[in-house]
Amino acid sequence: MQLKLAKRTVDGILAFECNGRIVFGDESGLLREQVKGAIADGQKRIVLNLAEVNYIDSGGLGTLVALHTTAHNAGGTIKLASLTKRVGDLLQVTKLLTVFEVYPSEYEALEAFRKAA
Repeated sequence: MQLKLAKRTVDGILAFECNGRIVFGDESGLLREQVKGAIADGQKRIVLNLAEVNYIDSGGLGTLVALHTTAHNAGGTIKLASLTKRVGDLLQVTKLLTVFEVYPSEYEALEAFRKAA
């Protein structure tokens, strides 16, 4: 299934709901374009809700890491929320759980941003 993104702003925090696969090619390109565009527009707080992401390949992982780096270099943060077991296991095996701030739900990720403000 091709990646579909829905974005909304909640209390100044940009939340992306990702649905489908994050794989090398158009899917990861779409995510990269949308998130980098938001960062370029000054958005510093971003949540990626991955509840409906059923597959990530190495290209998708590379995209997540690149977006994390881009946000960090711009003084921003990307938090991941609602990982499926498969995606969570993949991030654990690749040790990326130590890189990203991960929350059980989008609400908890948004709350973490609110409390930090």
